[in-house]
Amino acid sequence: MISEWLAVIEDWLMDYGVLGLLIVSFTDSAFSPIIPEVMLIPMGIASPDKVWLYAFYTTVASILGALLGWYIGKKLGRPILLRFIKADKIDKVEYYFERYGAMAILIAAFTPVPYKVFTIFSGISKIKIRTLVFWSILGRGGRFFLEAAIIAALGVRAKPFIEENFTLITLGIGGLAVIAFIIYRLILTRKKTA
Repeated sequence: MISEWLAVIEDWLMDYGVLGLLIVSFTDSAFSPIIPEVMLIPMGIASPDKVWLYAFYTTVASILGALLGWYIGKKLGRPILLRFIKADKIDKVEYYFERYGAMAILIAAFTPVPYKVFTIFSGISKIKIRTLVFWSILGRGGRFFLEAAIIAALGVRAKPFIEENFTLITLGIGGLAVIAFIIYRLILTRKKTA
């Protein structure tokens, strides 16, 4: 039932083209279960000459939506998350924030982890807005421009390639980012103790 309802909304938004893409990208970062790829990929394949522009629009709208998520978290806090998300998922996000700090935003922005949980949690954790924006630009921009690059390279074959491989690609790159971050932290710690 819910998936049918979401499919109807996706079809309706597709009729609005770029405006629909902006709405989906904005709301995905704050509260919506509809991810931008449901529009970015078909629109990019249909107009490959505009795919880079679509990736840019998606990134900007997603970052603006992240600011709304941050505001929701700051004003309404953890109780709002508990209404929509299981406590164990919130605990996992809290763990990532404690362990990786703002780097958790990058990981969530780039990988298939629900980004909205992290934007709301960044407000709960009182992460600075500029920190949220910086890591969101890197993560969301990296994700959407990588998809645009795949679409530009593969054309109509991009959709099945992304569906089959993108999660693994983003998790792999996200894992490398975490490893690089840990190495960076270790180097800083050794310099301080030396």
